[in-house]
Amino acid sequence: MSKTLDMSKTVFELANEYPEIKDILKNLGFENITNPVMLKTAGKVMTIPKAAKMKGIDYATILDKFRENGFTVINEDI
Repeated sequence: MSKTLDMSKTVFELANEYPEIKDILKNLGFENITNPVMLKTAGKVMTIPKAAKMKGIDYATILDKFRENGFTVINEDI
């Protein structure tokens, strides 16, 4: 089955769709992703591109890591 990550969706939506992305994001430096309260609050308005910019984490690295884990990334230029 193809796993497609839509970068226009919020972190909350993507984490509900693919729970394994929480571990991937945590390992990339998004420690708060495992906090259920943060996921339900900030995660509902934050997209991965916005979070990467805010945390100063290289977006290309994030995209590469998702692809390494079998994801197809769409809307990555948001």
